[in-house]
Amino acid sequence: MEQSVDIQPSAVKAMLDAGEDFLLVDVREPEEFLLAKIEGAKAIPLRTLPENIIDLQQDKPVVFMCHGGVRSTNAALWARKQGIENARSMRGGIDAWSVEIDTTIPRY
Repeated sequence: MEQSVDIQPSAVKAMLDAGEDFLLVDVREPEEFLLAKIEGAKAIPLRTLPENIIDLQQDKPVVFMCHGGVRSTNAALWARKQGIENARSMRGGIDAWSVEIDTTIPRY
């Protein structure tokens, strides 16, 4: 059975805290990334994913994130179609992260 594309912010936080080897990809636009970001996230705007696919094909899990979860869901579904089976989308995006995990990250 294929795993859900969604992953909760708390699960992503647990992966970060445990030092798991995965790629956290922020698909928001550069100006959004400057407003609020998660330490260690790699900024690859959604529109540039096809030209950056080589960065995603590293045989480790990929978690996409955006502002609210729509763009990252699209990114994860697209990545799975490209053969990146362990692509996930952080539910609720940076907005949920700001509320549930780290309230020091600004909401916008």
